[in-house]
Amino acid sequence: MNYEELKPVFNGKRAVILGFGREGKSWLEILQALDVCGEIAVADMNELEIPNVTVISGEGYLEKCAEYDLILQSPGVIIKDSLDSAAKAKILTQTELLLRLHPCKIIGITGTKGKSTTSSLVYHFLQANGINSMLIGNIGVPPLKRLEEMNGDTVAVLEMSCHQLEFVSHSPDISVLLNIFPEHLDHYVDFNAYANAKRNIARFQQKGGTAIVNSDLLPLETGAEIVTAALDDNADITTDGKFISILGSVIPAEKIHTSLCGKHNVYNIAVALAAAVKAGADPEKCLSSLSGFTALEHRLERVAAINGVEYINDSISTVPEAAIAAVKAFDSVDCLILGGMDRGISYDILGEFLNRGEVANVILLPDTSARIAKLITNKAVNVVSAENMEEAANIASTVAKKRVVLSPAAASYGFYKNFEERGRHFKELVNQINN
Repeated sequence: MNYEELKPVFNGKRAVILGFGREGKSWLEILQALDVCGEIAVADMNELEIPNVTVISGEGYLEKCAEYDLILQSPGVIIKDSLDSAAKAKILTQTELLLRLHPCKIIGITGTKGKSTTSSLVYHFLQANGINSMLIGNIGVPPLKRLEEMNGDTVAVLEMSCHQLEFVSHSPDISVLLNIFPEHLDHYVDFNAYANAKRNIARFQQKGGTAIVNSDLLPLETGAEIVTAALDDNADITTDGKFISILGSVIPAEKIHTSLCGKHNVYNIAVALAAAVKAGADPEKCLSSLSGFTALEHRLERVAAINGVEYINDSISTVPEAAIAAVKAFDSVDCLILGGMDRGISYDILGEFLNRGEVANVILLPDTSARIAKLITNKAVNVVSAENMEEAANIASTVAKKRVVLSPAAASYGFYKNFEERGRHFKELVNQINN
C-alpha cells in the first residue's frame, strides 16, 4: 500500500499530534511527506522546538487540542476526562488507521501480561513457515511505519497496548486477548475503562474472523468465531505447563522444546501456535522452530550465575500476578525483589502468596515497600526494605543461596524512564557483584 492513499484522510485538515514520542515522530514524518494538511501542530507536556510546526506545550496543552480537526494520539498520553466526548471523537490513532485501511491480514495481540512474548512467538512461527510477515505495534515499531511494505500476501503481527486500543472502531482479522489484570489505572477513570479498551481488540470483528480469548474473560462482544484459551481448563486451547491441547489436537511435552520458563509461557506458546495456525502456518513447522526462540529481554531473563546463585531479570513485571508467576516459573526462588511506583493497585493476592513462606527473603523497593511489608505477616519470611536498586542488589547477594528474581509488581516511573532502564540497571549491578 502506498502512503499517497492516506491523503484523503488528512487533506485540508488541521491536525495536532498528541505526544511526541516514537509514534508521534512517526506521525510527523507521514504528515510532512503527504503535505496536504491545513496545519500541523504538536502537543506535548515538554517544551519542544520543531521547525515549521506549531508547538503546544505546558499546562492545558491537552485542552487546546480540541480546537483541531484531527487529534493524532500517541500511546501513553493520559487523557482520562481531560477531553470531552466531542474532542475524543476527533482522535485518530495509527492503530485505528491501519485497521481501517486493512492493507493485509492482521493478527492483533493484547493482554496485561505476555503480549510481547506471544506476539514475538507468532511472528517467529510465521517466519519458520516462510509466510511473508512483520512484527509491528507496541513492540517498538509504529503501526504505519511499514505500511508501504504491506500487500495482500502480508501477515502483520500487531502487538496492541490498551492505549492503542482505547479509541479504535475496527478490529484485526485474528484477535488474541491473553488476560486482563488491574494495570495503568493512572491512565483510566477506573478498571472497567481499562478492561473495555482491551476488549476493543475483538469488539468490531466480523463473521469470518477469529477471537482467541482467555475463558475467564467471557462473555466477549464480537462477531468473530470465539476460540477459548485457559490454564488447566476445558477450553479449545489448554495446557498443564507441559503438554498442549490446541484445537482438538494434543501435543505431548516431548515435542515442546523451549527455553522459556514458567507455566504461563507454555500458555503463551499454545495461544501463539493457535494464532499462527489460524493464519495458515503448519503446526509441526512451528514446533520444530520453537527451540530457536529465546526469552525477550526483561522477561524472566537469565542474567548470570554467581557463587551458585542465579539472577533473573523480570523487570517487565508491573502487577502482582506477574510476580507470582515469576516465582512459580522456577523450582526454587529464595530471594524476590519487589516494588516501585505506587499506583494504588491491590497487593492482597501477593501478600497471601508470600505468606506461604515459599520465598525466604523479600526485598522491597519504594514507593510500594511499606504497603507490601504490612501484608507479609509470616515471621519466617525475611522482609528487608531497600532505599534503591543498588542496595537491593547488594542485600540479595548476601542472603540468597539459590535464585534471585527481580519481579517488581510495580511500575518503574518516578525512579526510571521505563521498565527497560530498570532492568538494565539491575543487570549492571548483578554483573558488578563479582568485580
